[in-house]
Amino acid sequence: MQRTPLKEFVTRVGQIKAAEELGMTQGGISKALRAGREVYVIDLGNGKFKAEEIKPFPGQAQRLAS
Repeated sequence: MQRTPLKEFVTRVGQIKAAEELGMTQGGISKALRAGREVYVIDLGNGKFKAEEIKPFPGQAQRLAS
């Protein structure tokens, strides 16, 4: 399985194709990129892709910000 940052995946295939591959809208892809979300696209090896977001648990996010 290949894991690629969303920004890199979109650069390679474009926002519309990325949205189609991930079952999202182009607007959702654009918003995730603008927000700087830590999203990775995983190539499942069978022509399908899925996306995962890395973020801290809510309690940890508050402590990290302090």
